[in-house]
Amino acid sequence: MAYKIAVLPGDGIGPEVMKEALKVLRVIEKKYDLFFEIKQGYIGGSAIDRYGTPLPDETLKYCCESEAILLGSVGGPRWDRLPPERRPEIGGLLRLRKTLHLFANIRPVILFEELKRISPLAPSVIKGKIDLVTVRELSSGIYFGQPRELSENEGFDTMRYRREEVEKIAREGFETARKRRKKVTSVDKANVLYSSMLWRRVVSEVAREYPDVELNHMYVDNAAMQLILNPSQFDVLLTSNLFGDILSDESAAIAGSLGMLPSASLGDEIHLYEPAGGSAPDIAGKGIANPVAQILSVSLMLDYSFNLPRAANDILKAVENTIKKGFRTADIAGNDDKPISTGEMGDSICEEILLI
Repeated sequence: MAYKIAVLPGDGIGPEVMKEALKVLRVIEKKYDLFFEIKQGYIGGSAIDRYGTPLPDETLKYCCESEAILLGSVGGPRWDRLPPERRPEIGGLLRLRKTLHLFANIRPVILFEELKRISPLAPSVIKGKIDLVTVRELSSGIYFGQPRELSENEGFDTMRYRREEVEKIAREGFETARKRRKKVTSVDKANVLYSSMLWRRVVSEVAREYPDVELNHMYVDNAAMQLILNPSQFDVLLTSNLFGDILSDESAAIAGSLGMLPSASLGDEIHLYEPAGGSAPDIAGKGIANPVAQILSVSLMLDYSFNLPRAANDILKAVENTIKKGFRTADIAGNDDKPISTGEMGDSICEEILLI
């Protein structure tokens, strides 16, 4: 049986960390006697440079014919002056999300015990177990709402939600909580925003279908503060598109680095997996990028798209074991640590998978 994967390395450090993720995928393939059929394509700035568009038809075809998409980060200052519709993020990533009807972004955050010393939060704040996940609505809200316009003297966007969109993402949040600690914190700004008033009302209605899951509501400004003051209180953060984008990146600080955070974007049929961080063009080509987020995105892919939980857990455990043994890329290294390269980190994780 072949599992079909579209691989889009992206820009900046994307190709470097994707190389390590594919190493891991090949080790899993050999260990479990699987076959992953991979087609690579261009997206973002690399696609603009090669084809003049951030999402070529050939890439879109690969994605639509695949069972899952493994994506690297896109974008960079080189392409920031292009018209909005031709930029890597808008013409590439957002268009791909819309085409594939990707409606939910899942971003787990786990703070490994060995990395607590590099977290910017005080030891008293992170003394408990930090294991939370953001379930972010991905296909609507302010990034897609109409009207939107940019002129010489004015720019505006529309934050718009429909009942069915909120219901869909709310159910994903509650279903995720059922597999975890059964607690949902719904984030909104219902004291001032009409779209958030609808959001809170609909989420509360959906909650009645899940009497075993605890629900509480929190304004986004308070949620941002509570993530820093007491992150262990959270299990599942249920958010709109804009609020989830901001809060999930904030939560990355808890784990010590964006390089540790994977994500899964769920669609009706095809899911997409990518690191939560950006393309980091300032360190591209230096061999110092952290590949863990891209590698853990493979773990999410094996679990969500291919129903291979043992293989997925092997990767998570291998990352944990590698961290326990003291291997660190520069972004997660303490003052007494000797950083290793991107490739060395990938090799260590591959070795650990074979030992599990």
